[in-house]
Amino acid sequence: MKEPLRITLLRHAVLLLFTAIAIYPVLNVISISLRPGDRLRSTDLAIIPADWTLTSYVRLFTEQPFLRWLANSLVVSAGVTVTGVALASTAGYAFSRFRFTGRKATMLAILTTQMFPATMLLLPLYVLIAAVGLVNTWLGLMVFYTATALPFCVWQMKGFYDTIPPALEEAARIDGCNRFQAFWHVVLPLATPGLVITALFSFMTAWSEYIVAAQVMQDERMFTLPLGIKGFQASLSSQWGLYAAASILVSIPVVCVFLAFSRYLVNGLTVGAVKE
Repeated sequence: MKEPLRITLLRHAVLLLFTAIAIYPVLNVISISLRPGDRLRSTDLAIIPADWTLTSYVRLFTEQPFLRWLANSLVVSAGVTVTGVALASTAGYAFSRFRFTGRKATMLAILTTQMFPATMLLLPLYVLIAAVGLVNTWLGLMVFYTATALPFCVWQMKGFYDTIPPALEEAARIDGCNRFQAFWHVVLPLATPGLVITALFSFMTAWSEYIVAAQVMQDERMFTLPLGIKGFQASLSSQWGLYAAASILVSIPVVCVFLAFSRYLVNGLTVGAVKE
């Protein structure tokens, strides 16, 4: 039965309202990045100021080591993404397909770690990487990020593997594949949506994180984007134009990644959420 026109209009009006609420902060940041000087507030309600300028964006690339921060963040995020996908895909497969002593206890322990914020692990993980000399290194930062991202990723992949019939692997093994070949050629291609979700979550964990990076990285040449951008804000004066411009540029790769893999998101999040 077709719903009344008034209900349809009301639904769209509510959706447009919440869309405007979500978009307004982004438009405000864009407006700040286009204002001359470091004006945080303005009496002009226009999104694009009348005296708009790209000076803040130009200064990012000419006066600030923005490209170095970008390269550092890409290295760390790529390393965490590759490591997270590799470990989560294999660990999730083991929990899904094998029955071994301590399996349920280990899965419960992994699930329990998701109940605590990453900042609670800051001190013990810092002591750990300090003991092995990884403070102020990209590898030490990757260890932090991978450890915090893995619990969700392992559970995500385990749930996704549960939806793939084991009979497909058995058929591949009858045709001459060993277990690893069946996993690589049969299971992984079918688990692509789950792998995409794992990669996105791992990437996001490392791309925009600040608190852990501020404790681990001490050399300015090793700063990632969040650490570098935070330097634009000071107690007495803040470079709001640079701050806003950098924030917009930092968000572009994330938006592009989500748009590129959006078709996998819903399938990966829903199909993997199965009950054992």
